[in-house]
Order: sequence, then structure tokens, then C-alpha cells
Amino acid sequence: MGFHHVALATRDLAATHVFYTEAMSFELVKVVAAPTRGEGTGWARHLFYDTGGQGLIAFWDLHDETIPTDCDPAISTGLGLPVWANHLAFDTPGLDALEQRKRRWLDAGHDVAEIDHGWCTSIYTTDPNGILVEFCCTTAGLTRADRDEAQVLLRAEQPPLEVAPKAIVHRAEKAPAC
Repeated sequence: MGFHHVALATRDLAATHVFYTEAMSFELVKVVAAPTRGEGTGWARHLFYDTGGQGLIAFWDLHDETIPTDCDPAISTGLGLPVWANHLAFDTPGLDALEQRKRRWLDAGHDVAEIDHGWCTSIYTTDPNGILVEFCCTTAGLTRADRDEAQVLLRAEQPPLEVAPKAIVHRAEKAPAC
């Protein structure tokens, strides 16, 4: 079963909108605005972006005195975790499409890390909220042997460690628009 949407908070709606419409090429398809806790206590906007047929991503633009304004919306570093721990990964249908996504990010002023994981290739950048965003292309089918090994590694007290893949970092020639 697929996701309908994932919802996250933003502190900078303008920068978030520019990133997800221009750098990610997602379309804003719905905005809902409503009170947060009843009349007079505040309001919120819930913005929904179509990810291209793979569900929606939504952002909360919060305007309520009872909600802290100094919170960090980064879903990893805001919790003291490495940026890669919690992230958003979007499927890409082929390596040519992945290359187009990489070029779009670079043209929009975002640095891009690229990693060949052996069974998939990924590109990464961060959004204006400090959230790591990934486009991923599966390059090898997952086999029965992969599934069997997954069960073994799940149960291993200390699984054998793979060599960490090397990242290629592509630097943007200009700064992001927002």
C-alpha cells in the first residue's frame, strides 16, 4: 500500500515552496487553512504537493502562539541525529531520469551527493528545512537470496558490516533562489 502523503512543518514557507516546485518539480495541488485549536488561538496552512504520481508531500505553515517558533523542523538534525538518519526518498524510474533530477538540483543552486549502493543509485540534497531529500533508482532486482539474507541480518546480534559506499559530491555553480 502506498502513502497518501507525508506531512512536515516548515519555518520558511517561501523557501520551501520554491524548493519543492522549482528544484523538485512538484506541483502545489491543494491548500487548506484552518484554526489550530479553536477560534482565536491561531491558524495553520496545510500545503499539498503532487510528487508526480507517487503520492503527496505536505507542509504545515503554523501561525499559533501556543506552538514554539524556535523548533527545528529538520527531521534528523533537529533531534540530534545525523542528517541521513531520517530522510525523504523518492523513486526515480531510470538512471537517465536520475541524471535529469541531479541536473535540475544543480541548476537550482543545490549541491548534490551521488552514491551507487550496488543495488540502487541515489542522489541527495537538503531542503530549506534541513531535511535530506533523495531521488533513488533501483538498478538491480531484489531476489529471493536478498530476502533470505535480510532475515538472517535482521536476527544477527552484530551483522557483518559492508564497506561504506563512496559519495561523489557535485557542487552547484550558483546559490539557491531562496
